[in-house]
Amino acid sequence: MNIGLFFGSFNPIHIGHLIIANYIVSYSNVDQVWFVLSPQNPLKPQKELLNEYHRQHLLQSAIDGENKLKCSTIEFNLPRPSYTIDTLTYLKEKYSQHHFMIIMGSDSFKNIQNWKNSELIIKEYQILVYKRPGFEIKNELKANIKILDAPLLDISSTRIRDMIKNKKSIRFLVPDVVKEEIERNHYYKKKSA
Repeated sequence: MNIGLFFGSFNPIHIGHLIIANYIVSYSNVDQVWFVLSPQNPLKPQKELLNEYHRQHLLQSAIDGENKLKCSTIEFNLPRPSYTIDTLTYLKEKYSQHHFMIIMGSDSFKNIQNWKNSELIIKEYQILVYKRPGFEIKNELKANIKILDAPLLDISSTRIRDMIKNKKSIRFLVPDVVKEEIERNHYYKKKSA
């Protein structure tokens, strides 16, 4: 099976993530998209992160009933911070029957050379790149990429967290079930110092 790995903090999962994942399973040779939930991204500040089990619950709630979308907590059991190459190596050994591809935005692709063992990632894996506003796709590293023409929404988890802190509605930016869970549990309410 062809598996597209969508790595991220998903802090929180939002409609933009889901639209990209749905586009990929609908318009490419990817059979399933696995949202690989990162408990600790080495490039993001830890203090902004909601507990990984809360983020897992929000993600699972968002994709419930979608058999082509899966929440993967594989990085919960790997050393932290999470490095993509370590997760890829583990997945390749554990699920050798699958063919893995990486899904990322053009903003992440622009910085891939800064990732741990990026040359190995580029050599071994196809990368499905979706456009992000302001980040042109240049393949100077000669990676095996496929540029996706996925619908673009200028939504970010950072913007959603800021809206919550400022008591603004996040309706239509996240699935209703995610919005209700965030409100019920008062997630992301605390203003940054």
